[in-house]
Amino acid sequence: MKSMLIALSIIATLLLTGPGSATLLAQTQRDNQLLQVRESVWRAWFSNDVKTLQALVPSDTIVISGGERNWRHQSEVFQSAADFQSGGNKLTRLEFPHTEVQHFGDVAIVWSDYIVETESHGKTAVSTGRASEVFVLHNGRWTNPGWHTDSTK
Repeated sequence: MKSMLIALSIIATLLLTGPGSATLLAQTQRDNQLLQVRESVWRAWFSNDVKTLQALVPSDTIVISGGERNWRHQSEVFQSAADFQSGGNKLTRLEFPHTEVQHFGDVAIVWSDYIVETESHGKTAVSTGRASEVFVLHNGRWTNPGWHTDSTK
């Protein structure tokens, strides 16, 4: 057991101090920032935080949701957030148990499984599903101009 801990320490040191360590660290920081923005978008929608939604969901947004015939755009995203909140609903849990990120220059695709728990008039509902989200780095800030979600439960 002791030799395994020593080996893991050596590997970690090599990874953190090797020639690619600065690139790895920068990528990790970029992904952390991106995933914080992703969570901010979700939480802003559930709380109808219009200011945050306006900053992160641009006017040319396109949204496709499983089970819905029509695609939605920014105005419909904002309206659905307002409808969710005005209906007495609130978010009680948001988790992304599995997430993978792909970068293509200033564009990133975030692939996730999600768990959403909401409460409405004292009743709790849990939804699970998958999300494919597009993020664009614009003027040093991530925006979320499109996503597709499907529900598994």
